[in-house]
Amino acid sequence: MRKFLAVVKHEYKKIVYKWTFLLGTLLFPLIGACFAVIPAIIFSIKGEPTRIVIVDQGNKISSRVRENLSVDKIAAKAEQAAKDAIKDLNASQNERVKQSSKQMAEGFIFVNYDAAGKSPEQIRTELTAKAVADEIDAYLLVPGNIDAADAKFEFLSRKAGDFVAGDLLKDALNDAVRSQRLADANIDEKIVSSLGKRVNIDTKSIDETGREKNSDMLLAASFVIGLMIYITLAIYGQVIMGAVVEEKETRIAEILFSSARPFTLMLGKLVGVGLAGLTQMSIWIASVVALVAFLSMQADMSQMFAGLPHLTPLMIGYFLLFFLLGYFIYASFYALVGSMVTTVQEGGQFSLPVTMILLVGFYFCFAVIRDPNSNLSFWVSIAPFLAPLAMPVRIIAETPPFWQIALSVALNLLAIAGLVWLASRVYRVGMLMYGKRATIPEVLKWIRQA
Repeated sequence: MRKFLAVVKHEYKKIVYKWTFLLGTLLFPLIGACFAVIPAIIFSIKGEPTRIVIVDQGNKISSRVRENLSVDKIAAKAEQAAKDAIKDLNASQNERVKQSSKQMAEGFIFVNYDAAGKSPEQIRTELTAKAVADEIDAYLLVPGNIDAADAKFEFLSRKAGDFVAGDLLKDALNDAVRSQRLADANIDEKIVSSLGKRVNIDTKSIDETGREKNSDMLLAASFVIGLMIYITLAIYGQVIMGAVVEEKETRIAEILFSSARPFTLMLGKLVGVGLAGLTQMSIWIASVVALVAFLSMQADMSQMFAGLPHLTPLMIGYFLLFFLLGYFIYASFYALVGSMVTTVQEGGQFSLPVTMILLVGFYFCFAVIRDPNSNLSFWVSIAPFLAPLAMPVRIIAETPPFWQIALSVALNLLAIAGLVWLASRVYRVGMLMYGKRATIPEVLKWIRQA
């Protein structure tokens, strides 16, 4: 036991005391926040407005397009979209919507152009020349008969990559054509608008206690939990394989085997690295919980986080437990692969099947989110190799009966015992084999040896 604890302590310190561990622990939440914040900052940067010419040969919809691209119209649409996402907008959120709408509306400058008496070819030639000379950025050609079967609207722009402005213009044009067609048919647009108004459905899920939960927030939280476990298992599995290969390349294993049994060394390595991963996972979970709790107390953000699933200390304990189960399952796989190969590059190739199994478990999480009480969710959440990812997601979606969680833990513990036994037998012989990669028949021979 003393030697085993010494190995555990050594492996734990070797990882936790590195600056890369501290950097990775701090950077992961920071990178996650950047993925959410930086795109919003980039899209909020005000670019140069698009100078556009609208040539309406029938003189019917150009004024409607300009009106649809006004600040009031864009603000009304943005406010409705925001209300669909967040039921009750507070004053601060409403003001941000108006500011964003104003910025989008200011992205267009309408340039006057006299097309009277000019042919379509002449109009196109002159406007293209203006665009080349940087006098305008884009122009829209509206056909004379917008209801004709072969009517074609043409939009040519020097800013073809500006999809935000392009989508705004497309929506404004479609609304303008629709309004004109209704007017031509003597149909009141307001009546049609009221008849076509979308219903407001508040979709929620109900857990086993009858408590309501926001479905969108449930999906987001389940995805984050599954992704966090998947990334951590993949990272620390590779750490185990790298450590095994390094000891093999440097021939330290020969010295270590003289002072401790191979099984003790391998199990100590798994436990030490696993505790390091558990430390990192605990820091990440505590950071996320603290951040969400802080943001929920803010007036602007409280509504956004109101529908988050309720996390209890027992749930967090389950997450950490299944993380450890998953770690020992996949770390044993990676240790086995590391014992068979001679370089890290070879290990990366041979560990692909293990990574694929891990990825399949992550994909099954989406099926669990859709229906946590289905037969598929039950079998996936208790199956070895898949349960470490699927069961935590199922717990946060709708906590299953305790006997199912206990059954999942028991089955995965049996799988760990079998894998550790298998990996230790390969580790014992493979660590002393140099010069060539082990073949499958050789590995089977090592396993059969007493």
